[in-house]
Amino acid sequence: MSRTVAHTPHVVGASLCVGLAAANAARVSSPLVVLLALALAVPATLVEPHARLALLAGSLVLTGCWWGSLRLAALDASVLASRAGHVGSALVEITAQPRPGEFEIRARARVLRFGSLAARENVLLELPPGRAPPQGSRLELVAMVKLPRGPTNGFDERTWLRHSGVHVVLDAYPGWRVVGRRGGLGGVADRLHGWLARDSAYGLTGERRAVVEGIVLGETQGLDSDLLARFQASGLYHVLAVDGLKVTAVAGGAGALAFLLGASRLGSELSALAVLAGYVLAVGARPSVVRAAIASALVSLAWLSARPRDRWQALLVAAVALLAWNPYFLLDAGFQLSFSAVTAIFLVAHRVSRFLEGYPVPRILAGLVGVSAACGLATAPVTWIQFHQVSLVTVPANVVGVPVVAEMLGVALLTALIAPVLPPLAALLAQANGWAAAFVAAWARLTGGVPYAQVTNSRSAAILADCCVLAVCGWLLVRKPHPS
Repeated sequence: MSRTVAHTPHVVGASLCVGLAAANAARVSSPLVVLLALALAVPATLVEPHARLALLAGSLVLTGCWWGSLRLAALDASVLASRAGHVGSALVEITAQPRPGEFEIRARARVLRFGSLAARENVLLELPPGRAPPQGSRLELVAMVKLPRGPTNGFDERTWLRHSGVHVVLDAYPGWRVVGRRGGLGGVADRLHGWLARDSAYGLTGERRAVVEGIVLGETQGLDSDLLARFQASGLYHVLAVDGLKVTAVAGGAGALAFLLGASRLGSELSALAVLAGYVLAVGARPSVVRAAIASALVSLAWLSARPRDRWQALLVAAVALLAWNPYFLLDAGFQLSFSAVTAIFLVAHRVSRFLEGYPVPRILAGLVGVSAACGLATAPVTWIQFHQVSLVTVPANVVGVPVVAEMLGVALLTALIAPVLPPLAALLAQANGWAAAFVAAWARLTGGVPYAQVTNSRSAAILADCCVLAVCGWLLVRKPHPS
């Protein structure tokens, strides 16, 4: 097979990604664009391979830009935005776990009806403080339609919500009531989420339960702001989100458990896929979750079909799927962090681990250092641009913290599995996980509280960037070639 043919899937995926991403800068929704793409694709069958690949890439870039423009137009459409300032009765479904605040409870919701208007539109719902409705509940209420807040203190809520297809805020009056629950796939997701939230930290309370819930479900409502700030300063905040590492660990753990229980390799792979789908439903289809789920599913399907596994192809398929659904994901911090971290693991992690060969560093520890260093370097520009902060202790913090978190995730899921049938054993496992949660919280406080653990001003960030460039250049100059 020629190199050109071998790289064709990568070129196809990359070209579609470029086109979908370009729709954020220039929207071209005219059908003429499709005709132009076809005009490029047709001659591709008549020319030599390199020219054929170039024509195919151009055709796919145009196709991706056209489709991305259509999706952005659909995401920007809103029926309720024109009714800002109106008050009316509404029927809404809670689509995500509500987040209690000091002055209101906020939740993502979907409007089914507003007044006499049958509108199916995603909104941000604000409820009076007090009791919070469960995820998946269907509410009847009276609310005022408001536009989201514009730029305030460096944060533009209106733009942030628009990128996820939300254009209005429903400010609910007191007196709302639950009238039912949503069904279908959303209802399945709600039940899975409720089960994990209830049983993964069986019997735990307080901060320990909140840490376990953050690790399993990516929800941080129960943690105080000071601890969250320490997690951010230490570079460990990602352990409180559902990232690719956790999704892959869940799928791999499910497959391994099925195999140990006597399932065939085919049965183990199918079990891993089923558990993977359930976990994604339970935690929500966030960019990092979907990216890891698609990659893991493709690896399993490649094995089932006896095809070679291509990690770059899996990464590109995930990127295409996400951007085809919502091209605004390109501007999302979660998307940027996820893909930059995985790319760095592919390109840099093994080089760092190889550099440690010859030193008295165990292989497992060298691997952890390699992954932590690669992710830290790759995500630093993203965290600075998005949040104006960079952690300087992320490597030691993650080398110690990530293995503990991985074990905690496995124990928490095992606890949730056995809680309905063996509550005493589930309580024992949860208590052990509680001690691990206390350690993770203490480690975040320790590493995040180190003086100068975090860079938060432009001058220090510039100096740090210069030092990193000099360090990389020095390493390239003095490193010895690795023996083949």
